[in-house]
Amino acid sequence: MPGPVKSEAIVLRSIRYGEADRILHLYTPGRGRVGAIAKGVRRSRSRFGGRLEPFFRLNLVLHEGRSDLLTVTSAETLAGHRRLREDGPCLDSAARACEAVARLFDTNEPHPGVFNLLANELALLDGSAGAVASHATHANQLAFRLKLLLAAGLAPQLAACATCGEREHLTGFSGAAGGVVCSACEAGSFALDAEAHEFMSRALGSPLADAPTAPARALRQSDRAVVETVEHHAGIHLREAAPRAG
Repeated sequence: MPGPVKSEAIVLRSIRYGEADRILHLYTPGRGRVGAIAKGVRRSRSRFGGRLEPFFRLNLVLHEGRSDLLTVTSAETLAGHRRLREDGPCLDSAARACEAVARLFDTNEPHPGVFNLLANELALLDGSAGAVASHATHANQLAFRLKLLLAAGLAPQLAACATCGEREHLTGFSGAAGGVVCSACEAGSFALDAEAHEFMSRALGSPLADAPTAPARALRQSDRAVVETVEHHAGIHLREAAPRAG
């Protein structure tokens, strides 16, 4: 029945609507991705202040009526992630992380693990903003995406050839096959270096804060593997995890 809904949420996107309102794309632990409207939020005296912006983690009270959009009636900040907004690479990483979640989990099916993964990623970016050893790296973003694929049931096959099961001579990656392929099955694949194979395996098995590193070429190959896997098996196009240099 219609009525109040209490939930934690992360703001994925905030869009101006009308003269003073905003449409919010939210990710919640219990309802997946939901849409909401915040009425009057852009007025100078709005009780919401600036807390309904992207990357905020909030405690919300929402009113569920007949509309597809819930209405925000109360918002309490749990984490505003102010520092990452002042760091260009961290800001870009946060935007790409939220975009990946929005595209891969564009349903109201609950995925508490995905919510926690995104919350962890934003906290890592905020905590390292402005530091020499920032988490806003290509390797970190790829580790985050690989864990998203695992949650979505799309994790690439890395232990053996995705076509024939061979465990040796794994020299390529095929998005269509869904993983690494051996030299005998490499038609339609692209070359995958041993460093890229190792990086993806370690990234899936390591905590996000301890994402492994790899040479730039291996990271580019891993990025391509993620993008092609998602395109072939989910019909979704993701931007690469990091902007191309130059």
